[in-house]
Amino acid sequence: MVEQNIAILGGKGMLGSDLAELACNRQFSTSVLDLLEFDITDHSQLETAIAASDVIINCAAYTNVDGAESEYEQAYAVNAEAVGNLGKIANQTGKYVIHLSTDFIFDGTLDRPYVETDIPNPINAYGKSKLVGEQLLQQSGCDHCIIRIQWTYGLHGNNFVAKLLSKARPGQTLKVVDDQVGCPTATTEVARIICSLPARRPKGIFHFASAEYASRFDMAKFILEKKQIPAELIPCKTSDFPSPAKRPLNSRFNCGKIQPLLDEPIKPWQQPLEQFLKKLPS
Repeated sequence: MVEQNIAILGGKGMLGSDLAELACNRQFSTSVLDLLEFDITDHSQLETAIAASDVIINCAAYTNVDGAESEYEQAYAVNAEAVGNLGKIANQTGKYVIHLSTDFIFDGTLDRPYVETDIPNPINAYGKSKLVGEQLLQQSGCDHCIIRIQWTYGLHGNNFVAKLLSKARPGQTLKVVDDQVGCPTATTEVARIICSLPARRPKGIFHFASAEYASRFDMAKFILEKKQIPAELIPCKTSDFPSPAKRPLNSRFNCGKIQPLLDEPIKPWQQPLEQFLKKLPS
């Protein structure tokens, strides 16, 4: 197989860190680019990064969901405008792009898992910026695939698992919503499937998450049981926690489209999460 030079934009974030480590282990020729040395909104830096690579994997994103409500220009610059520029430059230079998107491009009102052809309808500023990014990348004409992911957690960033464990203490009472349903997905699992794509170069939109579904409450219960933390969990509703940005209640993905591209069946969410929890200090 011909060696491919891969650039990971946002390579020091939660997903990017795991992706960079795995790409290195698989002996890809990899460039890891992130703040402070690299700014995806800087056109000249973007041109330089793309020129030196065959495949560009874009993990860079503005991910502060609530913050995007008051900082939409910043979210748009990173999640939309920069992605459009990435696509234009990649199209001009014949490079292949893998772009990471999100379940937040949907409104979460369907009564079934979302497929790739369902019509997006974001209900918050973050989701709107990510959707425009998808659209601008598609309009650029470059060879690309868009991978929508959800409910990710990893060692290198802030996420639901970290937030829960930072609050969980023996005998403490915690309220967790039971009306948001999706699938906890380890960034190590996302990294694994991304590393299989440069050789295949699929085109289009794909959904990826671990198999099976759970509510946030179910996820919290699993985490506390595996970590043996005797805290009390109380189910509640999303409406009990007002926030600047609305959250989709149904984030379930149908991942049937991407499965044929993978070397093995997608694992149920409990397996990677249990492995992840074992890596954390007691």
